[in-house]
Amino acid sequence: MQTWLKVDFHCHTFYSGDSLNTPQKLIAAARRAGLDRLVITDHNTIRGALHARQLDPELVIVGEEIETTRGELLASFVSEEIPAGLEPMEAINRLRQQGAFISVSHPFDTMRMAWSAQDLEAILPFLDAIEIFNASCLNDTANLKAQQYARQKGLSGTAGSDAHSLAAIGRTWLNVPWFSNAEELRAAIPQAHYQGKLTPWWGHFGSTMAFFHRRLGIEPFDDNKMRLS
Repeated sequence: MQTWLKVDFHCHTFYSGDSLNTPQKLIAAARRAGLDRLVITDHNTIRGALHARQLDPELVIVGEEIETTRGELLASFVSEEIPAGLEPMEAINRLRQQGAFISVSHPFDTMRMAWSAQDLEAILPFLDAIEIFNASCLNDTANLKAQQYARQKGLSGTAGSDAHSLAAIGRTWLNVPWFSNAEELRAAIPQAHYQGKLTPWWGHFGSTMAFFHRRLGIEPFDDNKMRLS
């Protein structure tokens, strides 16, 4: 009998700068939501994911959301941090060299950093998937467009909460056959299917709160009262 995993492929800790989630509380929220795996994808850093993996190595997969010059990549099983501001293919090549699983974030969400059709088409042969459901989209339009695009191009899809607050964790997940590394994930993900729903309006306050904390010079603390460095 095949074992399936409930996986959230997209979430953030306070290492992102637009979240106040501590790794400890993020893990606790994921466990309460019944997730089997959590890909922590902080913006342009893997420090939060590495911290969290030390706390719960069974649950946490180290990922990264990488801002390129054209759009954002969403990577899993990252071992070496990729800096922001690279051309897409440079970032992709660095990810491929370390064997990471490569997707793209909210590719058609014009409220955020969307990919142009030309830029997305150029990188398709080098992607393992695209994000077909992002719970932080304000409506279904961008997600439906991503799902249609994935079907047209024969691409697999990832799904995630894109949680910047604890309340949003587990709003959306992907049911995936069991995997333990990027290669096994590539083999399993064509069979995957997503479940979940959009985060309600109040669930977006996490980013706003983080923004004002940083503007006021209030740095978050982890649960051991250590200031984020």
